[in-house]
Amino acid sequence: QVQLVESGGGLVQAGGSLRLSCTITTSGRTFSRYVMGWFRQAPGKEREFVAAISWSAGLKYYADFVKGRLTISRDNRNNTIYLEMNSLKPEDTDVYYCAADPSFSGSITTRRNEYIYWGQGTQVTVSS
Repeated sequence: QVQLVESGGGLVQAGGSLRLSCTITTSGRTFSRYVMGWFRQAPGKEREFVAAISWSAGLKYYADFVKGRLTISRDNRNNTIYLEMNSLKPEDTDVYYCAADPSFSGSITTRRNEYIYWGQGTQVTVSS
């Protein structure tokens, strides 16, 4: 069993910052080879890739729209990944989901179908 729990969402003014967190717990398996990703989804739109990081090497990959405003990181001691969100814009308003890809093969995928474990999501709202 793999469980992902997100937290840290909330309401922030444009230009502000938030820090999302995602903690992974497993039963009878290791996640050292996992890729942990962040996705976001607005009503009526498809879930889109935001950023991801591999547990073992810390390899990172970002969506083009990030433009340096978001930073993904990991804390293996606490089995947690983070998404630091700075200079937030109203267009960043979305439900943000934590996800896990258990089959990292050397490169990070942005395809949501490859992430088979998902959290429940945390709402980020950016006011103008």
